[in-house]
Amino acid sequence: MMGGGPGMSVPVRVRPGEDPKARQRIRPGTVRRILPYARPYRWQIALLVLATSVSAANVAAGPLVLKKIIDDGILPRDRAVVIWLCLALAGLALVDAVAVFVQNRCSGRVGEGLVYELRTQVFAHVQRQPLAFFTRAQTGALVSRLNSDVIGARQAMTTLLSQAVSTILTLILVLGAMLYLSWQITLAALAMIPVFLIPARLIGRRLQRLTRETMQLDAEMSSMMNERFNVAGAMLTKLYGRSEDESALFARRAGRVRDVAAQAVAWGRLLPIIVSVLTSFTTALVYGLGGSLTIDGTLQFGTLVAMVTLLMRLYGPVNQLSSLQSTVMVALVSFDRVFEVLDLKPLVAERPDARALAVTERQAPQGSAEPAGALAQDIEFDQVSFRYPAAEEVSLASLESVATRGPERTSSALTLDGVSFHAQAGRLTALVGPSGAGKTTITHLVPRLYDPLSGTVRIGGQDIREVTLQSLRDTVGVVTQEAHLFHDTLRANLLFARPDAREQDLIDACRAALIWDTVAEFPDGLDTVVGDRGYRLSGGEKQRIALARLLLKAPPVVVLDEATAHLDSESEALIQRALKTALAGRTSVVIAHRLSTIRDADQILVVEAGRITERGTHEELLEAGGLYADLYRTQFAHQAPDSMSAAVPRDNRR
Repeated sequence: MMGGGPGMSVPVRVRPGEDPKARQRIRPGTVRRILPYARPYRWQIALLVLATSVSAANVAAGPLVLKKIIDDGILPRDRAVVIWLCLALAGLALVDAVAVFVQNRCSGRVGEGLVYELRTQVFAHVQRQPLAFFTRAQTGALVSRLNSDVIGARQAMTTLLSQAVSTILTLILVLGAMLYLSWQITLAALAMIPVFLIPARLIGRRLQRLTRETMQLDAEMSSMMNERFNVAGAMLTKLYGRSEDESALFARRAGRVRDVAAQAVAWGRLLPIIVSVLTSFTTALVYGLGGSLTIDGTLQFGTLVAMVTLLMRLYGPVNQLSSLQSTVMVALVSFDRVFEVLDLKPLVAERPDARALAVTERQAPQGSAEPAGALAQDIEFDQVSFRYPAAEEVSLASLESVATRGPERTSSALTLDGVSFHAQAGRLTALVGPSGAGKTTITHLVPRLYDPLSGTVRIGGQDIREVTLQSLRDTVGVVTQEAHLFHDTLRANLLFARPDAREQDLIDACRAALIWDTVAEFPDGLDTVVGDRGYRLSGGEKQRIALARLLLKAPPVVVLDEATAHLDSESEALIQRALKTALAGRTSVVIAHRLSTIRDADQILVVEAGRITERGTHEELLEAGGLYADLYRTQFAHQAPDSMSAAVPRDNRR
């Protein structure tokens, strides 16, 4: 693996069994990019710095008061001086307590505000990524960026800020007090400081690598748990009897996390041990030198006690300073991983001068659940070519884990090659063809989940790349073959399409989708929780809920990936009846796996190897004797003619 800044390549040696991504270095400019996040909290940070300064001043002031107590109170036997100076020490303690409280309060506000800003930015940015991003990135890795990495970034902004200010001010004030009391002892103590800094630099580099590797391994383990703990993953594991194998795999991954984390703990605790030994050596040196000066009468006894106390308070900040570099480097890893996601530019972006898709409003049909909406728009594909983007264009290696450890399998072949067709407004256009021909890709280009490599996709005569994404998504409604429902109530899943819908609107939409009778039988009705991905409902029930959601949205353009492909006959019949309502008066592009469902389509497009090889009505394509005729005869070779009735009749045309 190669690492380093722009314009240079530095070989990075990777240990056996170590993930190369863990060796990635912090990118130049990371520190500079952190500063704008601090600007909204500048007054809280200023108060934090002030409180830290007061606390640092107390650190230096305490030993000086102690010197006065000994030299001016205890040794001369002046009780009044002792009492007043002890009261002063108590006052300093109270002031320090207030300063620490203010520090913590300001630190909490700044830290949690930073967490909020970063989390919302990353979440919104991820939402703008193309569909290909989500097909590659592991869910657990993404969740890790919004949780552990963002919390690590908070540490960099708050804990390290107060620690850095406190350390520097304490060093300055303590050294000033020590120089004031005895320059000889101070110079002896300063001579030992470089010995503290060398181990910190070496250990800090090691901790940075271990921290990044720990974060990566934690993300991979979280991804495995997300995949295995959802209903589909748990069912697959049980059906294939792989529970023990899965447990063993998880144990190996957890073991790797354990080993790396144990190394990080060991290295992290090594530095305090080294510093403790060096502090003891320095303390012995100061006692020896200071004791000699006190015996000679050069130094007062109170001054010696104050110097030793200041020395203890000096090496606390020195210890922090020596570990500060390693702590900063570890915390910067978190910021760097967050910025890595924020720097991933979406392939599908809205142009600055984008305008809303022009539509003509229609009145709501009398007695219908549908709101007033837009009239149907025609769809045009003009010499559209497309290939799916490569991994480096849409994703990050650190978000893919296992997927990036093998050779990347990409193809330069076009998924779509010069596709042109016109779907008339208010009419049904069906896409048929073998698996992998490009049908689903066509339906992904209509709502602009991807942009074509060349050519143009138009809705209502407008290039969809020139319109706002919101207006496009309002115009196009999509029902996929696998209807997805959130782990929430039926009501919440329906309102996702139209948050302002009334109760009666929800009921009418469910009736139109032929699902209301089923919903009404549930004890909680619309407030029934559907479970993870809707697994508490049958396949037919989920599809009809998805159709009800589509009816609530009431889009003028509908894209439908055959909703009956995996359903039983009874569910299929109900879905097809509901489709009469869902597609009526709308421009419809339907992927058909069962050719009987699209016999009455206004236009049938046969897609093969990324091209449209045939087009026409059902009768015209049968007469042509091409691929469509072969597919049709294959599907219905053993069925009676009356079983091949059309599911979407011509009376849905406008």
